[in-house]
Amino acid sequence: MPGVWLVYRAVTGGLGVDPVKSLEHALGELSLQFLLVSLLITPLLRYGRVNLLKFRKALGLIGFSYLVLHFLVWLLLDLQLRWGQIGADLVKRPYIVVGFIAFLALVPLAATSFKKAVSVLGAQTWQRIHRLVYVAVILGGVHYVMQEKVWTVESLAYLAAAVILVGMRFLWIRRW
Repeated sequence: MPGVWLVYRAVTGGLGVDPVKSLEHALGELSLQFLLVSLLITPLLRYGRVNLLKFRKALGLIGFSYLVLHFLVWLLLDLQLRWGQIGADLVKRPYIVVGFIAFLALVPLAATSFKKAVSVLGAQTWQRIHRLVYVAVILGGVHYVMQEKVWTVESLAYLAAAVILVGMRFLWIRRW
């Protein structure tokens, strides 16, 4: 429900002096949080015997939804589809390119997140596609750190969480 809270804050003027930037940052942060929590579910099962697998797909899709909203706020509200400025932003701020690559990496996951996709693609192909989340989460953490004017403990903590959670997968996965 954090999205509802964000909408309420946007409507009531609670997002500060630059509400578009605040909304953009909040949506990106929410996306990263949901993606990280979705990656945390497997270690919780392995080490804590806490089975939250039934929530993993929903958490990932919520994270992707917030990422789509983050991208749309940047494209429509922040830059208002001014393509020249968008191109200049991409050159001036490479973290946008990093974030966009993360977004593109998640599109096939979202597109194949329904049950029938496993049978259509085959389990191995589907699983390989869904490993793109590891790339996307690392890039999301890098994007977050890069967009800060100074490195903060918060942004570095997100990146560290992403690296640790993905690093655990590299230890577990024998064959790619």
